[in-house]
Amino acid sequence: MNVPLYAALWANYDKLNAETDYEEWADFLCVLFGRHSKIPVTSVLDLGCGTGSMTFALHSRGYDMTALDISPEMLSCAREKAEKQGIGDVLWLCQDMRSFELYGTVSAVVCCLDGINHLTGYRDLDRCLSLVHNYLEPGGLFVFDVNTPKKFREFYADHDYILEDEGVLCCWQNQYDDRHGICDFLLSVFEENQDGTWNRTDTLQRERCYSRKRLTQSLEKAGFSVEGIYTGFHMEAELDSAHRWYIAARRD
Repeated sequence: MNVPLYAALWANYDKLNAETDYEEWADFLCVLFGRHSKIPVTSVLDLGCGTGSMTFALHSRGYDMTALDISPEMLSCAREKAEKQGIGDVLWLCQDMRSFELYGTVSAVVCCLDGINHLTGYRDLDRCLSLVHNYLEPGGLFVFDVNTPKKFREFYADHDYILEDEGVLCCWQNQYDDRHGICDFLLSVFEENQDGTWNRTDTLQRERCYSRKRLTQSLEKAGFSVEGIYTGFHMEAELDSAHRWYIAARRD
């Protein structure tokens, strides 16, 4: 059965991303806020928040959080997690990164786990950056990460992978078109039932490979200045050999 993006993954998203250290990542974001923002960061938009793991990590550090995602299933999971943790002051919004509306401005925006790569059209990227600029206070910071060209060409390419945890198995096939910079991820998710049988759900994800030049041009066009590009949480900057770039851009 083919289903929309992430509808097959939401129930097992946290299991399949269990190795992601959100606490260390949040500490890194706080360092970038202090280093590159021209204003005190008090309110943060988590763009493409998924099940809310980064939202909660930043909330625990005292930020006023707004969390936005296109998937109602992901947001439902995030709200359940928030209720269990006794967190009632996060604003959850089910909206598209390309056409979202906020009730006011924020002093920082973050977009984690290659959410920007999911904007596969150049116009989509420009629309998203324009909106981020619109809702970001002057001097505020936009921090996001992307999968690098090296990762697309060497790690994704046409390779296949298997992710597994207790009761769930994800078969992950990649098809990368280097000419157009588009990678299709064909995902088959198997979930174990209590009687030992398995349910299978198939879905397709797609990402675009962006060069640093393209990202910088789009950011500057939207009114940002690129303040730093890093490859790890300890401020590494070996850009050409990295699989992920963390980009800090300030609204001028």
